[in-house]
Order: sequence, then structure tokens, then C-alpha cells
Amino acid sequence: MNLRRLIPIFDDSVSTWSLEARLLRWLTLIWLFVGLIMLFSASYAVADDRHGDGLYYFKRQIVWVFVSLVIFNIIVNLPLRKILGVCHWFLILFLLLILVTLVPGLGKKAFDAARWIAIGPIPLQPSELIKPFLVLQSARLFGQWEKLTWRIRFTWLGVFCLVILGILIQPNLSTASLCGMTIWLIALAAGLPYKYLSGTAVGGVMLGLISISIKEYQRRRVMSFLNPWADPTGDGYQLVQSLLAVGSGNTWGAGFGLSQQKLFYLPIQDTDFIFAVFAEEFGFVGSILLLILLGIFATLGLIVALKAKNPVHKLVAIGITVVIIGQSLLHIGVATGSLPTTGLPLPMFSYGGNSMIASLVASALLIRVARESNEAEVVPLRRNQTENTRRRRIL
Repeated sequence: MNLRRLIPIFDDSVSTWSLEARLLRWLTLIWLFVGLIMLFSASYAVADDRHGDGLYYFKRQIVWVFVSLVIFNIIVNLPLRKILGVCHWFLILFLLLILVTLVPGLGKKAFDAARWIAIGPIPLQPSELIKPFLVLQSARLFGQWEKLTWRIRFTWLGVFCLVILGILIQPNLSTASLCGMTIWLIALAAGLPYKYLSGTAVGGVMLGLISISIKEYQRRRVMSFLNPWADPTGDGYQLVQSLLAVGSGNTWGAGFGLSQQKLFYLPIQDTDFIFAVFAEEFGFVGSILLLILLGIFATLGLIVALKAKNPVHKLVAIGITVVIIGQSLLHIGVATGSLPTTGLPLPMFSYGGNSMIASLVASALLIRVARESNEAEVVPLRRNQTENTRRRRIL
């Protein structure tokens, strides 16, 4: 194996990639670069206060970025059939880890939710890491739906239900909803009968309503979202401070590093509300540019899906696009008060190794689909040329 390919800037195979793959690679690197700059600004004050080092979170994020980029380049250079051949084992592993978080004493609790497992100094969040593998296995299942027996279908549908229920019980309604919607949209793209899709959609909505009615923690968040100003120093505090940050950005923003809300007013400003800091510092114009970047990424993802010849590859492209762009829009919706307050990170912006690895693995999978779609068009042409040359020699 060429070790130079483990580092993106030294990967000399990029020039042979399809246009969509190269554009997605550059968009990912630009997104990542802007995210690192934003994390530096959003986390400096709180890191200096908590750890006496303003670069505490930034330096750790750089380490995670390096690890994630190595995994990223392995995936973009690995045949998709090999990845699909082992994805179910990773899905089962992370499902087991999700269930472990529910065991008292093993799951690490924060903000009334047990979502982490502490492995030494490294916190592991399986609900983040499982997302790319959930997409891969969903694409395998629904892309070959007609060829599979009902026993295999029900087995994997049961596994998907366990994943969503396990995440929901933590409780993590936002991630469970994102996973459920991703699986549902992949099934829709695969052409499953509407009677199945409508039934699961109704069941998913009912499950979410039951969770909100049972969990006071979730119910209070929904009520505060409807009118955060009713309790601006209590349940509505996070959203009120986020709205103040977004509104303070005006047209052009306060300028890089000049956010006031990040100075211990806005909670969790380096993860769940990092977009609010971005909007305050870069304003309406910066926010629109970020949305344009997301729009270009989503468009390229759909183009890759349309060009894919293999139905499983097509569904992988659709699922990955839904996960990355869907999570980004949900995060922005929360920060702007369009959606109830949740704990979804902004991909490649928010602090955290689990989110960074999941985001770059997902992006790498989309790029890999783009590469293989291009190769699928080129290889047959070369074979035909070779056959024609042989025929001429014979004649």
C-alpha cells in the first residue's frame, strides 16, 4: 500500500478521479478548514477559563482531524464492495456499544443523557459513529430487497429498530430521528411499496410523540422552543442566547473572534450552538455562504447518486447526502429557533472526535461512490477498444 495516500495532500491519484469526486474532496477540505477556524474562535474563551489554555480544545480537535483524514483517505482508495462486505459487523459492534451506554455505571452521563462510554481518556459516542454504517447496511438491504428472503429482511429491520430505540432511550431524540429519517428516505429511494413506507412513517411519528410525553427533559425543551422568552433564564436560556447571537451578526457580522455571546453567555458554544457564534461573527452574508456550500455539496451528492449504475451505490450516495446535509440543517434550525433545542453537532465544525470521524467517513464514502461511478463508465470503453484492436490484428 502506498503510504503517501494516507495523507490527502500527498495523494497523487486525485488527478484521475471524476470531476464530482474532486469537487466533493475540495468542498470537504474547505468545510473542514472553515470549521477549524470557527472552533478556534468559539472555544478559546471557555478553554482558557476551564483549563488555563485557550488552545485546549483546538489542539485536541487537530489530533482528531489528523486521525479522521487518515481514515478518510483509506476509504476513498478502498473498493466499495470491500467496505460493504464488512459494514454489518461495524453496525452490530456500535449497536452493542449503544446498549452498553444504557447500563448504569458504564454509560457516561451529560445533560441528562447517557450517550458516551469512557475508554480511558477517550469518550466514545457510538450513536455518532454508527451513522455511516447504518447508511451502508440500509443501502445493502433496500438495494437488494427483491432478492432477499423475508427472514433476512425482518432480521435487519429488527436491527435498525434496535438502533433507533437504543438511541431514543439514552435519550437522544434528535439523533434517533435523523437515523430513522435516513433509513426511511433510503427505502423510499429504493422504491419500496408506499403501504410499508406510510406505516413506518406513522409509527416513527407516534414513537417520537410517546418519547416526548414520557421524558420530561424532552417535553421541557419542546415547550421552551415554542416560547423561549417565557422563561429566558431557565428552559429557554440556550435558545434566547443563541437568537441574540444570530441577531447580533446583522449583515456582515461582528468580525472573526469578536463574538460577545461566546463569552460565557451562550452555553455549549463549541458544539451544539457553534453556528450561532459563526452567525454572530460572519453575519447574514457568511451564513448564506455556508448554506450555499451545503447546497453545492447536496447537489453534487445527488448528481453522484444519479450517475451511479449499481443500485446499492446509488442508495449509499443518497443516504450519505441525507445524513451530512440533514444533520447540518437540523443544527442550523436549532440555533435559529426553527426547531426544538437538540444536541446535534454541526459536521466538521463542532468540537468532538466522534463527530469528526463520522463526518469525514461519510464524506469519503460519497467520494468513493463518485469514483467508482466514473470508473464504471470508463472501463467498458477501454475493453471495447482492446477488442476492436484485436479484431483488426486478426483480420
